[in-house]
Amino acid sequence: FRVPWAQSSHARSVFGTLALQMTTLEDVVEGKDYNFPTEEQATLEYWKTTDAFKEQLRRSEGRPEYVFYDGPPFATGLPHYGHILAGTIKDVVTRFACSTGHHVTRRFGWDCHGLPVEYEIDKKLEIKGKEDVLRMGIDKYNEECRAIVMRYSKEWEKTVTRTGRWIDFENDYKTLDPSYMESVWWVFKTLYEKGLVYKGFKVMPYSTACNTPLSNFEAGLDYRDVSDPAVMVAFPVIGCALQSSLVAWTTTPWTLPSNLALCVNPTFKYVYVKNPDGKVFIVAEVRVASLPGATKKAKGDKAAPLSDGWSIVKTVSGAELKDLRYEPIFPFFQEEMQHTAFRVCVDSYVTDDSGTGVVHQAPAYGEDDYRVCVAHGIVEKGGVLPDPVDVNGLFIAPVPAPFAGQHVKAADKDLIQAIKDSGRLVDNRSIVHSYPFCWRSHTPLIYKAVGSFFVKVEEIKDKILANNKKTRWVPSYVQEKRFHNWLENAHDWSISRNRYWGTPIPVWQSKDGEETRVIGSIAELEEATGTKITDIHRHFIDHLEIPSSRGPQFPPLKRVEDVFDCWFESGSMPYAQQHYPFENKERFEKSIFPANFIAEGLDQTRGWFYTLMVLSTALFDKPAFQNLVCNGLVLAGDGKKMSKSLKNYPDPNEILNKYGADALRLYLINSPVVRAEPLRFKEDGVFQVLKELFLPWYNAYRFLVQNVKRVEEETGKKFNPLAPGQEPVNVLDRWIASATSSLVTFVKTEMEHYRLYTVVPKLVNFIGQLTNVYVRYNRSRLKGKNGDDDTNRALTSLFNVLLVLCKTMAPFTPFFTENMYQNLKLCLPDAGASEPSVHFCLFPEANADSVDARVEASVARMQSVIEVGRQIRERHNKPLKTPLKRMIVSCEDAEFLQDLQGELRAYVVEELNVRELECELDPLKFATIKAEPNFAVLGKRLGKAMGAVGKAVKEMSVADILAFQKSGEFVVGDTTLGLEDIVVKKEFSLPEGFTAETMDAATGEGDVMVVMELEITQSLLDSGAAREFVNRLQKLRKSAGLQASDTVSVFFEPAPGNAEDATQAMLRMLKTEQAYLLESLGSVPQAIAAKPADLNVVATGECSLSTGAEFIATLAAMKI
Repeated sequence: FRVPWAQSSHARSVFGTLALQMTTLEDVVEGKDYNFPTEEQATLEYWKTTDAFKEQLRRSEGRPEYVFYDGPPFATGLPHYGHILAGTIKDVVTRFACSTGHHVTRRFGWDCHGLPVEYEIDKKLEIKGKEDVLRMGIDKYNEECRAIVMRYSKEWEKTVTRTGRWIDFENDYKTLDPSYMESVWWVFKTLYEKGLVYKGFKVMPYSTACNTPLSNFEAGLDYRDVSDPAVMVAFPVIGCALQSSLVAWTTTPWTLPSNLALCVNPTFKYVYVKNPDGKVFIVAEVRVASLPGATKKAKGDKAAPLSDGWSIVKTVSGAELKDLRYEPIFPFFQEEMQHTAFRVCVDSYVTDDSGTGVVHQAPAYGEDDYRVCVAHGIVEKGGVLPDPVDVNGLFIAPVPAPFAGQHVKAADKDLIQAIKDSGRLVDNRSIVHSYPFCWRSHTPLIYKAVGSFFVKVEEIKDKILANNKKTRWVPSYVQEKRFHNWLENAHDWSISRNRYWGTPIPVWQSKDGEETRVIGSIAELEEATGTKITDIHRHFIDHLEIPSSRGPQFPPLKRVEDVFDCWFESGSMPYAQQHYPFENKERFEKSIFPANFIAEGLDQTRGWFYTLMVLSTALFDKPAFQNLVCNGLVLAGDGKKMSKSLKNYPDPNEILNKYGADALRLYLINSPVVRAEPLRFKEDGVFQVLKELFLPWYNAYRFLVQNVKRVEEETGKKFNPLAPGQEPVNVLDRWIASATSSLVTFVKTEMEHYRLYTVVPKLVNFIGQLTNVYVRYNRSRLKGKNGDDDTNRALTSLFNVLLVLCKTMAPFTPFFTENMYQNLKLCLPDAGASEPSVHFCLFPEANADSVDARVEASVARMQSVIEVGRQIRERHNKPLKTPLKRMIVSCEDAEFLQDLQGELRAYVVEELNVRELECELDPLKFATIKAEPNFAVLGKRLGKAMGAVGKAVKEMSVADILAFQKSGEFVVGDTTLGLEDIVVKKEFSLPEGFTAETMDAATGEGDVMVVMELEITQSLLDSGAAREFVNRLQKLRKSAGLQASDTVSVFFEPAPGNAEDATQAMLRMLKTEQAYLLESLGSVPQAIAAKPADLNVVATGECSLSTGAEFIATLAAMKI
């Protein structure tokens, strides 16, 4: 079919009156004209007009409550694919819960406090530190923060709504609301009264850019590979006859001005090693090679020998080095610390896998340093520590110029130079290692001793671990490994931040520290201060004082400066969003705690998941949630983190506008990311979902609509899929009904266990089966080939499947299913008035009576047979349009062969275009079989006996092999082999009278062998040409805009210049294949000269066949 000329408008004028007849279903456009994003916008408008989400909630009132907690994002940035992914998972699960008979409240939440907000204001106002904030005023600073917290809230609402997620933005919760903050106060006071809160002094990860300590899990959010200096420094031992020096290795030279001790491992051997210059260094014996030039190159596994001129002077244990005194590297704290400091401590935390086995101790900047120095009396617990670094990370007195005023990391270079100038620098190199960065400012963290309020996580660790086991995580390995390991190593949680924009810690203290009062509510603070309170941010309450309980002669109590870590606030979300216990107390305790379900990304393992578990355990000794779905990270297509600056990913709104939300949703949740694995986002992946899943699905739906309309127009009767007497009789009708019931059962079971990663592939596969098998194989039946009764049964089967599929897929693809349902429901007796939206429908119930395991298995094997047959054709370059004489299916499954020769025969013959189909139960008629040992399985098990057993297996006779396949056992001496131990190979055996060119075979699933006779005769060539002829005419009909119900007469004439032999071959084909052509086209093609004058030409076009024939085809019809 080359360049057709088709008078489409004329064609419709000929058949136009038929289109005026009223039909039940509305017209649908061709797949190529269906614009998914545009249709989704129309659906959004429908939901908005009908207030669909609220209506769903109203209709489900009184049902059992399904409780969902939404983790609050910050609104200071725009939503990205990670948010869309997590939001899609949440939407799928909660929509499913609603469809299974629950009422599901879904409130959006906003994280409004903390570093993310403050950091934005610091950048905007160029605030460098605390002094700038105080100069500006905390009130003005906090109001600046308040002004931006909801900056992108409308963009969030727009994007979230566009993705199809139903969630309540009107009744959202915000962590800045006084009601929310008040509940956070209650949480803190409850923990305080339980003895689970204390004020401590601890070395913690510290952000110099944000002037605040971070919790351990915050410090773990952003590790990067960086290059840092790695220096060895000599510490001369005082009073040593050998004039030796301890050599310590460090990657943080900036901590050396605060050095107070050295630490060695008491169990290690240490050596005094002399270099050619006569200097003696003390290092761990196994670390001598770390000294520059100390050893030669090692050979094999032997220890590296000392270099020429180097020698071991003395060997001691680490314990023997204890309390040796040394000369400080810098004199800044020498005078005030000389009585307790500058000596050797011992502790087993020192390792020998790097460095020198000697670790320098700066107790203000290392957790182990602090512990070791307290244990050895270098410093006192709770006492003053030498800490010459301010909140901005700058050196201050007593550290002098040129270091004073420099950021500690920037001062490394000058410090190293100073050490070198003093003659104490042994080695200076650089090292690339993983280092923590501030997750908000993206600057390197330091470790620094700070005062903080802590929750005693270590004290309740066993309870937290026990509660973790009461929850279900999907995938489970995140719970059992990653989260469990984190809990096992959990430390007390620092919950205070020396910042401004956050919920103030409700602790009022006397100046002497003797009196402390913790406030647990706004009313309590009003009573204690005599002041009416409307807001409890810092600038509204910092000035409030509480009279001392010791009497008026004592000064009043003032609030501590700290605010809560924003993770403490988000971890309090289950209680604070309900204003518990000040409101909703009974309802909360009875029905909405713990949550049935939460979901967030893998990065929340040490974040929100952790804080929820800690606080719920501390408060109620139960988990805050029962089920958790954890997704992986969405990366750019190059495997790197998505970056706005790199522009290495497409804007989400562009994808939504180009392909639609349903395609994006299904792409994301049908990927490894739902199993907590990373996903490299690729735009083509979204397109492929649209192309390979949604378009075929749409075309199946369109095919139903077209044929329902055709039947209604032809019969004048309304299509009623619920009418009696339309039960499935045809084998594929029974198959699709059974497969649909099996699907419903599977999806419900898996969704109840939150295994989205098994559900979506099953749904995708089913849609493929529906479009590629059921609709494809039944096109002629659906078009009316076998009469009205069979057509109605086929249409009813397809309608029922599509309706059930709509309800099953609705949680996953809410737009497309709604669009389809709005049309399909017109065929229902009440036109769907009882459930005006697919999202109000209950999840379908599986029809147990329709389940037929045998027919499902037989159709699956039939598809395998057809696929193998196609492969054989391709191998021999035999296109499907050319019929083949015969195929044989060899299999030992008598039931399958019976089905294949019976109800399935017509489908196999049609799909593979063969004249004859034979079935053979004897596996040896077309094959030889032999047995081989499964070496991978038997090798380890049998060891030396493998040789004899393998030989026996290879010598198995055909009778032995057949008996083994039947019994599942084969005995060799004392060894019994099972089905997994022996591999039976079947090889095609060419029958007499055939060659490799005239017959071939291949084996498919279930050990089914397909044999095909490949010789082509003239009769077969004519049949192939007839199929081509029909194909060309069908394309001409389509180009003319004809409907399936439009009847036309077909005429032809040879094209000018067509070869005579090609024309004669075509005429012969038209004569011998008349029956097929009549059945396929509705009329027998005639020469153009035979066209009656009263027939109007509908379309004409030039066509060609692979035989070389070229002709002009004309379609004509009576004008109605």
